[in-house]
Amino acid sequence: MNPPMDFSSQVAEQAVHWLLEMQQGPLNPRQQQAWQQWIDAHSEHRRAWEHMQRVNSRLRGLSSPLAHAALNAPKSGSRRQALKLLLILGAGSAVTWGMREHNPLPSLLADYCSPVGQRRKISLGAGGQLQLNTASAADVRGDGLIRLLEGEMLLTATQPFEVQTAQGLLKTQGARINVRQFAGRTQVALFEGRVELSTNGRAPMLLPVARQLSFSATSVGEAKPLDANSGAWADGMLVAAHMRLDDFLDELGRYRRGQLHCDAKVADLLISGTYPLDDSERILDLLEISLPVKVKRFTRYWVTVEAKV
Repeated sequence: MNPPMDFSSQVAEQAVHWLLEMQQGPLNPRQQQAWQQWIDAHSEHRRAWEHMQRVNSRLRGLSSPLAHAALNAPKSGSRRQALKLLLILGAGSAVTWGMREHNPLPSLLADYCSPVGQRRKISLGAGGQLQLNTASAADVRGDGLIRLLEGEMLLTATQPFEVQTAQGLLKTQGARINVRQFAGRTQVALFEGRVELSTNGRAPMLLPVARQLSFSATSVGEAKPLDANSGAWADGMLVAAHMRLDDFLDELGRYRRGQLHCDAKVADLLISGTYPLDDSERILDLLEISLPVKVKRFTRYWVTVEAKV
């Protein structure tokens, strides 16, 4: 198998978007400018794009189901997901369906997944409910093990469950718990119930109720009070309490496709309020009313928030 690529799954998603746009026909001048700005914005983007070109040229040499979906599916979620997975994996001939444990982009193979900008509820029977946030994926086993492969989840359960992330294992009893997977760390918020955390090289520890913390495979951060936005996504809301605009836009960007930038001149402006996640365009419009900023849209996939002149 090819080694992992040095770009994130979010950048892979953006590279796939531009490939699909170009396959529909020549870009217009505005799209061409937006594509060039994306390429120039970061070396990670250029690496992903160059790799995307190599993957695209090699697809016809593959006989796997993934290659078939990438080449023959219409412009749909299945084709996008296939291209994205092949991009991350390098389109090597070793692509199979048996890589679930080590796949850096697991959503295509997961038991349950939610696309960008959408949330999903999964019934766990009488035992409770699992909710997936935007761009999230999870496996659910019959023995009570939930493996969070990507993104964020909220578990509400009366019976015991185990939640496995890339950094550790959470054993729950009658708990309501929010778990978010980052690159290199997991963030967990415990609203109620009992949760025991186990990580490599550390003795199991009980998490304090009404607190949140982050942990890696070898260390556990300080427990802090729940922030205003913790778990609010499950109700379709984004809650800001004196949040930096740059941080707010990072959160909002999780629920949109494309690039959402914040100019450095306005990055430290503070924002408070409760915003509906299902209408990110409306949220951007509200920013122009509540803050001295202007929202500049090159395309719907390339948006910059800058100072109002």
